[in-house]
Amino acid sequence: MYDDKNARRGYVPEDRLQFMGVELQKLKEAAKDTLYLLNRGYSVKNATTFVGNHYMLSERQRLALARSISPDIDVEKRKKKETLCKEVHIDGFNTIITLEVALSHSLLMRCMDGTIRDLAGLRGTYRIIEQTQSAIHLLFKELENKDVENAVFYLDAPVSNSGRLKLLILEAAKEYSIMVEVIVIHDVDRTLQKLSGVISSDAIILNHCGSYMNILPDIVNKLEDTWIVELWQ
Repeated sequence: MYDDKNARRGYVPEDRLQFMGVELQKLKEAAKDTLYLLNRGYSVKNATTFVGNHYMLSERQRLALARSISPDIDVEKRKKKETLCKEVHIDGFNTIITLEVALSHSLLMRCMDGTIRDLAGLRGTYRIIEQTQSAIHLLFKELENKDVENAVFYLDAPVSNSGRLKLLILEAAKEYSIMVEVIVIHDVDRTLQKLSGVISSDAIILNHCGSYMNILPDIVNKLEDTWIVELWQ
């Protein structure tokens, strides 16, 4: 059933060096500089490149800055869109992977806009691991807690094992009182940007969608032994 039973989603041994102690303090200083540049109109890429070079950060540390820090105007815009919905549209891989990372005790980022993001990446490949089913059930339990009645999952067709993940979601859904649909399509991000009641932590989606439920922090905060780093305070 699992592609790799012993896999830990998002686990990188070097994280214990790059996101603790002196390195963490350096990253927090870099976060302040990144925010300064973003608030003055620099793109995320240019800001993190400039700051990353100045502080001699690794690629993974720069990615953490890019995912954690947002200009104040975007943070305010996103927070105004937060809502509770009876019908939700879920960025499937984005949401489930973050929960897999949490269950793997790998690094998570608590971001300026209130979301939880991971550094795992996807790049077209996805494998079912031991934590996948648990992640799906955690999501369904929280949806029920939030009185969600209808949930539509969107999975990226080009990503490997999207069909298998669809079947796992539909099988798990039988245990819950939620109407569930899983759609495998080629352009999930662009589709979600046009919808409301979105569940995703993707910054571009959150900037363009009509509204969203920020559900991941409520799930992750209940788990034990998670590793969450916050750079912006």
